[in-house]
Amino acid sequence: MKQHFQNLMDEEEAAIDMTPMLDVVFIMLIFFIVTASFVKEAGIDVNRPEAATAVKKDRANILVAISDKGEIWINKRQVDVRAVQANIERLHAENPQGTVVIQADKKSTTETLIKVMDASRAAGITDVSIAAQEP
Repeated sequence: MKQHFQNLMDEEEAAIDMTPMLDVVFIMLIFFIVTASFVKEAGIDVNRPEAATAVKKDRANILVAISDKGEIWINKRQVDVRAVQANIERLHAENPQGTVVIQADKKSTTETLIKVMDASRAAGITDVSIAAQEP
């Protein structure tokens, strides 16, 4: 009986406690979720014009799409031109490092594009780009 009890104690001491490792993994998961920056889509597919000097932009977090009918889309919803500045201010507050990229359809008017650019600059973002397609 004494020998059996001693064998049970040896097996219990040999087991590795996994709780601290699981705590560390859980904390790392939370850290990566909190620090990740998510790309928000504009909401519609835009037929962008081609540009020979198009350059890929990595940190474009605020996407504004202008359709061929002049509709403005931010975060998968249609926005009135008067509400563009407020929406961009809100998105810029969520991610201060983000830049604005305007995805204007090649059939959209320049007037709508200029209004969106003015609203972006009025929201305090000076880094405004226009999306183009590489030839």
